[in-house]
Amino acid sequence: MQQPNDLTDPDVASTTKSVMKKLPEVTLAFWIMKIAATTLGETAGDLFSQTLKLGYFLTTIALFLVFVVTLVVQLGSRRYNPFFYWTVILSTSMAGTTMSDFMNRDASTRYLSGGATSLGWGPQGLGLGYPVGAAILISILLVIFAVWRLSGMTFRIRDIVTFRGEALFWSAILVSNTLGTSMGDFLSDSSGLGYAGGALLVTGVLAVLVALMKVPVVPNVLLFWIAFVLTRPLGATAGDFLTKPVAKGGLDLGTPGSSAVLLAVLLGLMAYAHVQEHRTRGERA
Repeated sequence: MQQPNDLTDPDVASTTKSVMKKLPEVTLAFWIMKIAATTLGETAGDLFSQTLKLGYFLTTIALFLVFVVTLVVQLGSRRYNPFFYWTVILSTSMAGTTMSDFMNRDASTRYLSGGATSLGWGPQGLGLGYPVGAAILISILLVIFAVWRLSGMTFRIRDIVTFRGEALFWSAILVSNTLGTSMGDFLSDSSGLGYAGGALLVTGVLAVLVALMKVPVVPNVLLFWIAFVLTRPLGATAGDFLTKPVAKGGLDLGTPGSSAVLLAVLLGLMAYAHVQEHRTRGERA
């Protein structure tokens, strides 16, 4: 069953003709950039909270403020700008990493390294655990989608052209990335699969979602949001695999080095997306 398209209504279509597209097309390049951004979000979030020992509490506050700033820039732009859009995705990934850690973890030695007895100023973590934290985040996400549905606005991101639609979209993105972090950490730390096993499991599920795109009765919009959540744990496990010690199954590249490499990759992809978008505008003109 196909989701209804708001732009089939002539009145809506005429209203949106003069509104510039604010969000990107969902292509293979989109998903590559999404995984790169979420992997960087994992390593950068851990860099601030753990390596620099700012702690989950302070880092969550700081990165949430960064998210607000980047979101204001994105909402204020008149058309789709790859640098603005992917910077918000990155900021939600970084904030989601520390928000998840703060919700699920505590000050036990399991989450502290180097003989540390505390991690930064303020509460060390709520210690809710991954199942409870995930249940809370799923509930919040369902509420956002319910409000979105009742608003009558489209779930198709290429058709989101209003401020309220974008606000709902970015709220869902922030919660989705936080939920995905919890799922990724659970797969890596608690499931027994390890970093590589967790990544392989998520990759397998994503492959199933790709196959389901060919099934007419499965809405592509639903598949998109499931995939959006699942690419976050893929990024989380990939980030842990890059940064964690060899004894724990990682490559021990460290958070600074891994973050620097991933940032360079993401900036290169942003530049490529910017060139492609500029070329597309020229062809439409």
